[in-house]
Amino acid sequence: MIILEKIIKSGKKKGGKLSKGEKERLQREEDERKHKEEEEARLVAEREEQERRERQRQEQEEQEILELKDKERREDELNELRHLLEKNQAAVSKWESESREKAKWERYMRCDGSPDPSVLQEINTFITLWREDPEAQVKPILQQCDLALRLIDELEGLLADQPEPQEAIQHKETLQSLQELILAKQNLITEEVLKLAKTQSDIETGNMQTVIQDKNITLCLWANLNKNPRFKGFEFQEVELSFRLPKQLAVGDVAVRILHARYDHLSHLSRPTPPRSRSSFASIVAGGDQEPQGPQDTPAAAETEGEGEGRGSVLPGEEAEVMSLKSEGRKTAVSMQSGKEDRKSAALKPVDEHGNEPEETETMVEGIDSGEGGSPSPAVDPVADSLVESIVDLHQLSSLGGVFYFDAFHLPPQAHSLNGWEIRQLLDTGLQVFPYPSEQTPLHSSTSGKLDESGALSYLPVGVSVKLPDTVIFLEDPQVARWDPADQHWKTDCISDVSYEAEARRVSFNMDAFYAFTLMQDMYANMPFQDWELRPLAQDSALLTITGALIDVRITIKGDQCMLQTEHEHAPAHLLDRWMSAPALQAAMTSAGINIFTSDHSDKYVSVNAKDPLIEHTVYEQMALVSSAVAFAWSRWNSQCGQEHLVLKVCEQLEGEQVEDDAWSLYLLGAQRSQRLAMGEDDATFSPQLAPRSEFHSTFLHMLLDGLSGVAKERVCASHHLHVETVQRLLCATRVLTYS
Repeated sequence: MIILEKIIKSGKKKGGKLSKGEKERLQREEDERKHKEEEEARLVAEREEQERRERQRQEQEEQEILELKDKERREDELNELRHLLEKNQAAVSKWESESREKAKWERYMRCDGSPDPSVLQEINTFITLWREDPEAQVKPILQQCDLALRLIDELEGLLADQPEPQEAIQHKETLQSLQELILAKQNLITEEVLKLAKTQSDIETGNMQTVIQDKNITLCLWANLNKNPRFKGFEFQEVELSFRLPKQLAVGDVAVRILHARYDHLSHLSRPTPPRSRSSFASIVAGGDQEPQGPQDTPAAAETEGEGEGRGSVLPGEEAEVMSLKSEGRKTAVSMQSGKEDRKSAALKPVDEHGNEPEETETMVEGIDSGEGGSPSPAVDPVADSLVESIVDLHQLSSLGGVFYFDAFHLPPQAHSLNGWEIRQLLDTGLQVFPYPSEQTPLHSSTSGKLDESGALSYLPVGVSVKLPDTVIFLEDPQVARWDPADQHWKTDCISDVSYEAEARRVSFNMDAFYAFTLMQDMYANMPFQDWELRPLAQDSALLTITGALIDVRITIKGDQCMLQTEHEHAPAHLLDRWMSAPALQAAMTSAGINIFTSDHSDKYVSVNAKDPLIEHTVYEQMALVSSAVAFAWSRWNSQCGQEHLVLKVCEQLEGEQVEDDAWSLYLLGAQRSQRLAMGEDDATFSPQLAPRSEFHSTFLHMLLDGLSGVAKERVCASHHLHVETVQRLLCATRVLTYS
């Protein structure tokens, strides 16, 4: 048609006209050309379609061959993995048993006069004698308190080993007795110092103020001897603790104590919210009595396979039975996700002081029609709701830096001199708490109190200011909670005017009365992780790097020892560059506020990339086995491959240097098989296509070994069981595949 138009136009330019025959001839030529082009295009399309089908047929044949090959060696690979895991676990169990026996023998041979907390007779004798000891000198009591704290640490270690139920109850009772006795002895120190307040009064202020310190506590005492109505407050400058008093207390016989205990003996007394029904990753990790299984042998894998093959073929009569079996058995990744959504909605429901959801109570009013079919309306108690909301959720918030006991006491009678004699009134009541607010609190002016909305007299709050301890790090502004001894809970009510000076690391606030308080932080403030990498440094040595939301950490692993490193300016110095075991490192980091470890309730507070926990745990086991020769890293495709699959970057690494970006390969891990992907990390779309010259394997371990060099395989075979256990413990504790 184009040629015809050109000829016509050229003819017009020459001034002549085409005849009818010429036009028909040109039209025939144009039709023949178009037909020829269409025929050639059809032949090309047929050829391309034929080539595509042939290529697809060949790929299908290769796929079937690889699947058949994988099926033939499946049992052997599973048995090899099971044998290797059982061998390592047996070696670790033997080492742990020998370590416990060695620790018992060293404890027996210590011969330092301290009791063995595991022997009931010894520890009971120690507690009884110490309770009856009349010693009131500061230094001996602090030494005994230090011994008691070491015994508490030993008891906590014994409880961590999960002893028999009766033995565990015995240890908990002993631990509770020691904690109560420590506080009683600290009160005794307070009373003895306050009895001599007049002899230690400050010439400038006329009051007594003193600070007593050791490695466990800081005891600040102030005695109101001058009773100056213009007194506002006092700061213990050497420890940067201060308090503020209302005028009612400035003119009373009152003593103020701020006791900073660098430990927390209160949180374990709180009644936390009971855990809800869930398929727990922790229970999977703890199931050491079960035989190690490959991902394809897990119940979750079986369900996933069944869902993928015949999801639409379930008959109506069978559907209820299938759902019943799923609800009774272990949940799949899909059912687990729906359960998590239910738990998240349930987490929004209020709970009472015992951690239970309050039942709706209906208020029936006689003779009044509700207007909605007579249905009663539930009663709402805003006071109860506010009390419930003020209870601290210890699954989410943790106490950092210890507990501050902020108390007011009646000033004990002071000694008087008369004719060379010192006269002192002796009381057998011990240290007496000064009640505030109370009807007995003296009011000397209209400014001492204020009227609330109802016209009743309300008392002014007491103020306190503390500097954050150097042994902890707060990634966010600290939250203040006070201890309610009646309800046995940490609460956030009765606290007002909280201010935080970030540069000075100082918190100031007011409280309605004197309470023990603590500084708290969200345990999951550093989650989800932004990036992670595990790469080998040498034989039985690796480096785990985690880029958190607020702080980056590096954990060097060497055998069964770990060392923490971070560049954060406020990182506690006592934690950095110190070798310790993985459990000790985890406890130390958590207590210092550097929490990268998950718990059974973490998914309620963190937006997670939900994965099947059985597959996830199996992958961690196999990553640990090859951690001396293979590097692993985060992949952005892990969040887009579904709950039943995992994607991560993998590279053989022997030199301990940083891995180049183009050296990584992507691996897709599922319930049935593991495979190396043809795609790269920077591809635009996800494709599960198998990489050229690679095969399917039933386990991640054999998939990795299939592509390793001889030197790398030698490293893997020579890996020490304690190094493997340490790497696995850290991976299971951080769960980087789900929380990043």
